[in-house]
Amino acid sequence: MGSTNIFRIGVFAIVENAGLLLLARRRDIGWWNLAGGGMEAGETVDDAVRREVREEVGIEVAVEYLVGVYSKPQKNEVVLTFWCHPQSGTPTTSEEVSEVGWFAPDNLPEPFLPKHRQRLMDALSHTQHAIVTAQTTSTDDDQRL
Repeated sequence: MGSTNIFRIGVFAIVENAGLLLLARRRDIGWWNLAGGGMEAGETVDDAVRREVREEVGIEVAVEYLVGVYSKPQKNEVVLTFWCHPQSGTPTTSEEVSEVGWFAPDNLPEPFLPKHRQRLMDALSHTQHAIVTAQTTSTDDDQRL
C-alpha cells in the first residue's frame, strides 16, 4: 500500500561575500533568517534556492555546495541548506522581507530564528561533509524570547 505522507522540501541559502553573511528580516514575524523557502514542482534544488533568493532579496547567487540536510518531522518538512555567493544585483526588500543586511558571523542580528542560526553555525564549522540532523523544536518554542 502506498504512503499518503506529503513532505515539503525547503531550500535555504547562506550567502557569503568577503566574510559577511546576507540575512533577511521576515515581514510576518520580524525575525531575521536565511533567504529561502519551498521548492516548486519541476524545480531542481539549485534552481529552487536561486529562485527563492531572487524573490526574497533580489539578487542572483551561485550555489557552491550543500551545507546540511535538516529534518523537521513535526512539520513534515526536509530542509536543504546551501553555501552560496552573490553573482549580481543589490540586496533589497520584498513582499516577504522588510530589511536585508550583511553581517559578520560574530555580530548577527537579533532576533534570529534558532533553526537558521544552527544551519549557519553548521556552515561556519567548515566540516568536510554535509550535516544531517533533526530540528525538532516547535515553531512556538523557537519564537519565544
